[in-house]
Amino acid sequence: ISRNHGYMVYDTLFAMDANNEIKPQMLEKYEASADNLPYTLTLRDGLLWHDGQPVTAEDCVASIKRWAAKDAMGQKLMSFVSGIEATDAKTITIKLKEQTGLVVQALGKPSSNVPFMMPKRVAETDPNKQIDDFTGSGPFVFKKDEWQPGAKLVYTKFDKYKPRSEPASGLAG
Repeated sequence: ISRNHGYMVYDTLFAMDANNEIKPQMLEKYEASADNLPYTLTLRDGLLWHDGQPVTAEDCVASIKRWAAKDAMGQKLMSFVSGIEATDAKTITIKLKEQTGLVVQALGKPSSNVPFMMPKRVAETDPNKQIDDFTGSGPFVFKKDEWQPGAKLVYTKFDKYKPRSEPASGLAG
C-alpha cells in the first residue's frame, strides 16, 4: 500500500511500461556519453510540485541520494557513481567511475523501494526518518489533514499534473 500511495502522490524519472521496458517519465530525454560514464538526464518542461513550485534538477538529485541511502539497488548503483549533480535547473548529470547498466534500470525500477522524486526540502530529511511532508508532483494530492490512519485516506486530483504526451502504458506515460 505504501508503494501505491507513492505512485499516486509522486512521480519518477523513469517508469516501466506494459512491456517491462524502462521509459523516460519525468524526463524529456536522457543520454549516455560514448564511453557510458556520464549520463545526462533532462527534465520535461512544466513539471510542478503540488505547492506550485517548479520541479528542479536539485530536487531530483536530493531525491536520488535519499532513495539510494536505503535501497539495495540504489546503494549498488551509487558504488559506481563518482558524482551526481544538477548542472542547471533541468539537467542532472550522473558521473560513473566505471560502466554499469544499472543507471536506467535502478532509477526505473517499479517496486520496493521506488525512487520517487520529491522537493529538495523533503528529500533532505534524514533517510532514517519518515517524511511528514507529502508534497509530490504526481497525479494526486494527499490530503494529510483528512487522514485517519487505518480508516481513511483522501486524495484529490492534481489539476497541474503534466502526463507525458504518449499514451499511458504500465507505469509509464
